[in-house]
Amino acid sequence: MRGDRLVSIVLLLQSHGRLTAAELAEKLEVSERTIYRDLEALSGTGIPVIAERGRNGGWSLLENYRTTLTGLKESEIRTLFLSPSTQLLEDLGLTRTSEEARNKLIASLPSEYRGKAKEVWNRIHIDTSTWRDRKEKIMTFDVMKNAIWNNCKLKINYQTAEGKATERLVEPLGLVAKGSRWYLIACKADGEFRNFRASRIEYAEPTDEQFERPADFDLATYWKSSTKAFIEKLPTYSVWVEAAPSILPRMKFTGRFVQKIEAGSETGEGWTPIKLSFDTKEEAISYILGFADQIKVIEPKELKTEILSAAEATVRFYKKANKVDVERL
Repeated sequence: MRGDRLVSIVLLLQSHGRLTAAELAEKLEVSERTIYRDLEALSGTGIPVIAERGRNGGWSLLENYRTTLTGLKESEIRTLFLSPSTQLLEDLGLTRTSEEARNKLIASLPSEYRGKAKEVWNRIHIDTSTWRDRKEKIMTFDVMKNAIWNNCKLKINYQTAEGKATERLVEPLGLVAKGSRWYLIACKADGEFRNFRASRIEYAEPTDEQFERPADFDLATYWKSSTKAFIEKLPTYSVWVEAAPSILPRMKFTGRFVQKIEAGSETGEGWTPIKLSFDTKEEAISYILGFADQIKVIEPKELKTEILSAAEATVRFYKKANKVDVERL
């Protein structure tokens, strides 16, 4: 295990240029103390690992050093040949390029591994599309891609969730696919990083002004921390309900953003107490109304009143609409 880890450290430093002991420890899932011991061992075998102190310091390999390690384990080969999402490759315009790259990789493998590499395609397939194939239309995708590769500032017209359109000048740093949705990660004029849902960018125009990409910016690391911060800031609205036995299986597959926190013991009537967590009260009302008389609210009590009002308003609306239809006849 240690030998594999030492090789991994060399390859990580070779591909990233410079990493701190903390970053290496996180990537290899060991302690920093273990990393320091490994780096000392590498130095003792003649691998030129050097440490740089200071704010932007870290560990790196001596300039121009390159390892000739080329051996791949079977599990690593499987990882390389996992089928990527065809939907995302199509968005990026890389479907054919990906196929050509995989064919070249197969050709470079020893003959005893080629068959195993091809088997991966028939055993694992990744599909990020939705069942109803509601693909978001992104008119400005190619413009964003080119600006990212060329470090070119973008003037965008962005529509917020409230429907308000605003014009902004941003420094595009990368694109992230979350499921089947794309997000543009960019830096605003004030230096703040921001995530823009790509489908809401109604217009994008590259400018003649270039920018310098932050040297310490790592897209995957940023997205991980951004996602964590977003989830932590989400509002929560908890509700205790009792659910009829017939709907318990369906409650797991509603497609709404709801979490089942805990469940109690069945009541004498066979109903199950369940604690649910929603983003907002409105989400809770909509969700509970969808199950009609198969779910009832226990707490909070004021939610009962609001659900009753919503149900009565629905009944009044359809009575009125039905009366109008009858009069037309």
